[in-house]
Amino acid sequence: MTALPDTDYDIPLPDPQAAVVAVQAPGAGAGHWAGAPSAVLHDGVIWLAYRLRAPIGAGRGYAVVVARSDDGVAFETVATIERCDMDTDSLERPALAVTPDGRWRLYLSCATPGTLHWAVDVLEAPEPAAFDPAQRQRVLDGGPAVAYKDPVVLPGSATEPWAMWVCRHDVADSSEADAMRSCYATSRDGLHWEMGAVALAGRPGQWDSRGARITSVTASGERLVAYYDGRASFAENWEERTGIAVGRFPDAFTALGDGPAASSPWGSGALRYLSVVVVPAGGVHFYYELSRPDGSHDLCTEYVAASSPQAERGGALRSA
Repeated sequence: MTALPDTDYDIPLPDPQAAVVAVQAPGAGAGHWAGAPSAVLHDGVIWLAYRLRAPIGAGRGYAVVVARSDDGVAFETVATIERCDMDTDSLERPALAVTPDGRWRLYLSCATPGTLHWAVDVLEAPEPAAFDPAQRQRVLDGGPAVAYKDPVVLPGSATEPWAMWVCRHDVADSSEADAMRSCYATSRDGLHWEMGAVALAGRPGQWDSRGARITSVTASGERLVAYYDGRASFAENWEERTGIAVGRFPDAFTALGDGPAASSPWGSGALRYLSVVVVPAGGVHFYYELSRPDGSHDLCTEYVAASSPQAERGGALRSA
């Protein structure tokens, strides 16, 4: 695999063989998916927001669930937002965040009925169980020709702005609407966003040529590491695999390697929407959507200790 010549990272990678199922697919067969997770650690508890989906014509993304866990594996549901609550054709990857003053936000990817358009709405509440769809607020809308969805949101502070990486689709031409790239945006309050540069795009002729969707961003030394979903064609839509990209700044990442960093050994090979929770001990919890032999997708998790073989596999990304 190729890599940047000057990178020196300890990048943990998922190992599907070591994963356990956190949430089973809601049905058997293609199109039945539990996944698109967004996980955060708050006051010693791991909180998880994820999407449930049925096949096209049978509901699509019909609900977003918010759940909590003391061990990162067994989750208790505290809130469910259904697509009818949001007046949308489909819900996709949410983003869960806690504001500096301790309030909770749930950013929701919402499909505009009868179109290819997507926009991002937010719910805010003092605790996750109190999320109320009637209080939703639209925070990101590119107009009828641009779809924004699947945000990654990092809260700001008194000195640092909020950050978002969001997937952009140009939908004016339906034949190109599935192509995706990741844009970087900033905000002073997490509600009013200023769109910036394209932070990561697909590479012509590569396994990720049809697009690159950032799903999680972590720090490694003085640089940032982005996990992203990539695919080569429309035929691989909904069955993306995970890649790694690095950058000195949050608005410019460079993909590493000439192939995916992680994929499923079953079904389509999909391992997508990877969300990372860094724990105080130095390891990470991974949460991701994983394809199964029957075409369904489970929401899976694994814990990778800082000194584990999976973490050491980051060296493979640095070899020529």
